[in-house]
Amino acid sequence: MRNQYVIEEFKLEESWRIFRIIGEFVEGVDRLHDLGPAVSIFGSARTKPGSPYYEKARQIAALMVDNGYNIITGGGGGIMEAANKGATDAGGKSVGLNINLPFEQQPNPYSNISINFNYFFIRKVMFVKYASAYVIMPGGFGTLDELFEAVTLIQTQRIMPLPLILFGTDYWAGLIDWIKARMLEEKNISEKDLDIIKMTDDPEEIVRIIKSCNRD
Repeated sequence: MRNQYVIEEFKLEESWRIFRIIGEFVEGVDRLHDLGPAVSIFGSARTKPGSPYYEKARQIAALMVDNGYNIITGGGGGIMEAANKGATDAGGKSVGLNINLPFEQQPNPYSNISINFNYFFIRKVMFVKYASAYVIMPGGFGTLDELFEAVTLIQTQRIMPLPLILFGTDYWAGLIDWIKARMLEEKNISEKDLDIIKMTDDPEEIVRIIKSCNRD
């Protein structure tokens, strides 16, 4: 009898989870519907203020705001904080899509639009749905997850093509070389798939790439 009670409780909890999921989708769409053109910037939460990549993320975000784009980040520290700060200081909309985690992720104070999520997959939808471009700064597994999620969606034509730019050739060149040497060489991807990803060390070039693609 106890086992049956536990099963029924589990089923009830699963049913209510569906409503929580729907609620997170509704809040995200409601808060971001009128955002306007935006660029999603990803990178490590562990990057320290004052470090070169932190300062570059801040600069890139400010440049994008100056050119008519708002900024979306994961809402945490490191690169995310830098990008939100750059956007806020430049007078733009600075979105932080924070994820509730048991470690590392605390909302930074520079988001003027902040949304908390419990589910990674809902947060990912918001990153893609409201972005005109992706800028990928150096980061860890989470950054790679966002990178390859976007590449896959573009490759499989599940979303419209958007500029996807890796910033930091020293950091990313080894990954691109491996993709060419292994994935491409063994025909697991095609030559044109490599065109999805751009790479640069120049914040101004990021602006040029994004503006050029959004004019086409």
